[in-house]
Amino acid sequence: MMEELQMTHSQKRYLMDYVTRGDALPLQRFPPSSQQPVPVPYPAACQSCRLPARPLLRPAKVCQAGDAYTREKFKPQPTRDLEKEKRRLQKILALGKDEVEDKVEQAFVRKKEEEIAEPDRFEELMNEIQERRDFLAEMEALGQGKKYQGIVLTEISQKLHEMEIIDKKRSEEMRNIMTKAVPVGNKSSL
Repeated sequence: MMEELQMTHSQKRYLMDYVTRGDALPLQRFPPSSQQPVPVPYPAACQSCRLPARPLLRPAKVCQAGDAYTREKFKPQPTRDLEKEKRRLQKILALGKDEVEDKVEQAFVRKKEEEIAEPDRFEELMNEIQERRDFLAEMEALGQGKKYQGIVLTEISQKLHEMEIIDKKRSEEMRNIMTKAVPVGNKSSL
């Protein structure tokens, strides 16, 4: 751009002095070459504040002088609600047990109830037998019933055998429950 302005060498040097010092360029026109003041070098204090033309590593003193090494002071906050803790301890002293223990016991009882609600093995076996019967009927409809009949009937008989074992266990449990429910004195009169 300086080439486009057709400046003299002294005018170019005059502008370059402003640029190297990091000062703002003059707003007025350049003085004639005979009237140009000779740039006065800045004192040493200002030169250390001036940034170099290309970035260099900063000395440790400059880094430490800034806020880069300061840390926030730790301000501890309460980690638990003291009022809630007081109420909990009062209940322990008054009732003799903790609410948390009651909640754990209730969750354990609920879990047992959910386990009981699961489908019974006897019902699962009945469903499996029905699936095998349906599969065999489909294969017979496709004309391949003889191919699968032996395998499916064997599986069904195994499931029936397992169901018989479960039935025997249940009937024994029922007998034991019934004998415990009926008092010994009444048993002889029956």
